[in-house]
Amino acid sequence: MGAIFDAIHNKLTAAFAPVRLEIEDESSRHAGHAGSREGGESHFNVLIEAQAFAGAPKVARQRMVYRALAEELAGPVHALSVKALAPGEAA
Repeated sequence: MGAIFDAIHNKLTAAFAPVRLEIEDESSRHAGHAGSREGGESHFNVLIEAQAFAGAPKVARQRMVYRALAEELAGPVHALSVKALAPGEAA
C-alpha cells in the first residue's frame, strides 16, 4: 500500500489499539470525480473495532477517528467512510 494508507493504519493502531482494522482504498472508484488524485489514496473506507468505542454513540466514534486522522483529512484524503465498532458488535 501507499504512504497515506500506512499513515492511516499507523495512527489508528496507535490511537485505538484495535482488535480489528480494515482499510480499503476506494480511490479508483472515484477517478475523475472531485477530490480524486492521480495515484489514488484519496478515498478510503475504514472498519475499526476497538474497546475505545464501547458505550460511545456512532457520531462520537466517528469524531474520534476523524480527530486521529485530522492531518490526512486536511490534506490528501478527500473522503473517509468510517464504521467504528466496540468488540463484539456486528459489522
